[in-house]
Amino acid sequence: MSQEKKTPKDPDVEVSKEQGFLTHLFELRDRVLRAVIAVIAIFVVLFPFAEEIYRLLASPLLSNIGDQGNMIAIGVAAPFLIPLKLVLVLSIFIAIPYLLFQLWMFIAPALYTSEKKLAGPLVFSSTILFYLGAAFAHFVVLPLAFAFFTSITIEGVEATTDIAYYLDFVLTVYFAFGIAFEVPIATFLIIAVGMTTPDKLAQKRPYIIVGAFVIGMFLTPPDIISQTLLALPMWALFELGLLISRMFLKNKKKNTDDEPEPDDSAKASTSAAVPPEDPDYEILDMDAEYEPMTDEEMDAELGAIEDEDDEEDDDSDSESPPSEDDTKETKPKK
Repeated sequence: MSQEKKTPKDPDVEVSKEQGFLTHLFELRDRVLRAVIAVIAIFVVLFPFAEEIYRLLASPLLSNIGDQGNMIAIGVAAPFLIPLKLVLVLSIFIAIPYLLFQLWMFIAPALYTSEKKLAGPLVFSSTILFYLGAAFAHFVVLPLAFAFFTSITIEGVEATTDIAYYLDFVLTVYFAFGIAFEVPIATFLIIAVGMTTPDKLAQKRPYIIVGAFVIGMFLTPPDIISQTLLALPMWALFELGLLISRMFLKNKKKNTDDEPEPDDSAKASTSAAVPPEDPDYEILDMDAEYEPMTDEEMDAELGAIEDEDDEEDDDSDSESPPSEDDTKETKPKK
């Protein structure tokens, strides 16, 4: 058995690869460190106003409870830890544009120019939509939901909501609506990359409506009001994504049609490169459907190739140089 030859690895190539990996790792570390510093800075500024911030967060519930009850803290350290948790989450929430900017600065060097032009508006619009979803949850969904909850309170039962459970409840609603409002971005992306078309996606509208209610059931608290108030905006945002996608494809097609066509000299040079009168030349029809060859056609094709090879061998034998005996006989005698 022949032994395979092992080529020695180039040490310079290995060192360059390692240095490239370490450079990206250091860059990622710097970006993450800057993001953490930004969150901490916002946290330090907001922490003295933690009580006012929590009161603002609890306003949808307190405005509906009125004099019927108050909020309570079950845990011993809950009056301190819950506002602290709220301020930390709010700091991350406020720092989202800067966090996305650091992420963008890390991945932008690896993108093409066309991708950069498309990614910038998408990042900006997704941030705005996330904030709009959270604002819609605070000013529309939560007041209606708490008004419904307080209206069905059993007589003789005092409504005393724990601040820890309330914080978890409202944060879940905020993030659910913030993510749900990203539906236009998701719709636009799957159409822009060619996974589907607006017409095909519009035909799936009944399934998408049912899916919106199912998602609302999982992402919102167990009440029909929150589920409906999440499903309906998702449906409307889906229609908005279809509209934006159609406009994008229309502009893209318009820009493609406006591109200048090649002049006659370019066409002539292209046609001259292809010999039209060559009998062995065949122009393939790219729109025709591919049909595989049958076994008989394949055998006939192979036989024709073998016959051509045999003819070439016969021609080469007939054109071989004369032997020494023939050369001696043809030499003139002195």
